[in-house]
Amino acid sequence: MPYSTNEVRALLAKKAKYELGFFPTPLHRLDRLSEEFHVDLYMKRDDFSGRNLFGGNKIRKLEYLMGEAVKSDAEYVFTYGATESNHAMQTVTACRRAGLKPIIYLTAVVPVDEQDIRSNLLLDQIMGAEIHIVRLRPGETEDDGDARGEALAAARSKELEEQGHRCYNIPMGGANALGSLGFVEGYVEMTEQLAAIGREADYIFHATGTAGTMAGLDAGRKLLGAGTQVISVNVSPKDDTYRVRAAALANNALDELGVTDVRLDPETDTWQEKNFYLPGYEKPSPESTKAIRYLSEQEGIFVDPVYSGKAFAALLSWLRTGKIPAGSTVVFWHTGGATALFAEQEIVGDFYQKLIYED
Repeated sequence: MPYSTNEVRALLAKKAKYELGFFPTPLHRLDRLSEEFHVDLYMKRDDFSGRNLFGGNKIRKLEYLMGEAVKSDAEYVFTYGATESNHAMQTVTACRRAGLKPIIYLTAVVPVDEQDIRSNLLLDQIMGAEIHIVRLRPGETEDDGDARGEALAAARSKELEEQGHRCYNIPMGGANALGSLGFVEGYVEMTEQLAAIGREADYIFHATGTAGTMAGLDAGRKLLGAGTQVISVNVSPKDDTYRVRAAALANNALDELGVTDVRLDPETDTWQEKNFYLPGYEKPSPESTKAIRYLSEQEGIFVDPVYSGKAFAALLSWLRTGKIPAGSTVVFWHTGGATALFAEQEIVGDFYQKLIYED
């Protein structure tokens, strides 16, 4: 038996939260693209989630994670990511809002030029985070660097704990059961907004990396008994076990709510789009570059080359090839991260065009 939005909100209200964002985030129709593709295409603007201009999807997760950190009387918060990590920057923002001290371990997938610090890494510095850069050794993969960063963080956390400081650990991407509750709530919020205009989503497209957003959206959809397909677009290489892990995370999120009568099956309750992450994480693709430019030219909205640009490229492909039928109601979940357009050239991609000089 499906749960109502009010019933899900009542379950969520039992969990500790720390107010960080400005919710509900806007949901608005992309009129020009809707007319071009004969669908009703809406954008869920989690890039507007606050608390500053550089919001994003992690804010939803961090409300629950920081709620627990504050409740546990933490003084320091640890988290991880790549050097231009949206999650790490938003965690630093959340810590500053809550009066906690952020410590971040960032893997240098793209080498850092200390004479030209940019984008999220610059914001981390402005906010005074304790920043540890994990440089990849010869032969190391990104996963190797991440594992080494987590080991270094564990040692630093132990050091602080032994000095009498309480530490709280947030996994990469905020991807645990508690963090995923933010997107159970996000799904309820979107459902209420669509219901107010007499709509229900047929498709939702979003970028997925660590599966926390994917798990929360899938858990929310399952709780409400919606017939929506949530298309999770990979931004880094993932095999089919990724869906299994995402469904397990979604079920763990339901456990956090005390829900035992709803379970997700990875085969029937998750949808994974694996064809748009190349050439790799934090590496722009021609398709995403075209998608970013196309959306900006048609609607005046920016998405980023690492996450949302690749997800939007997938959506455009589905629209152009007819995989999404005419008349469908489609939501693109803007997860933020447009700061990456100001990152290193290896991340941004080629948007340069010849300037016209007038003397």
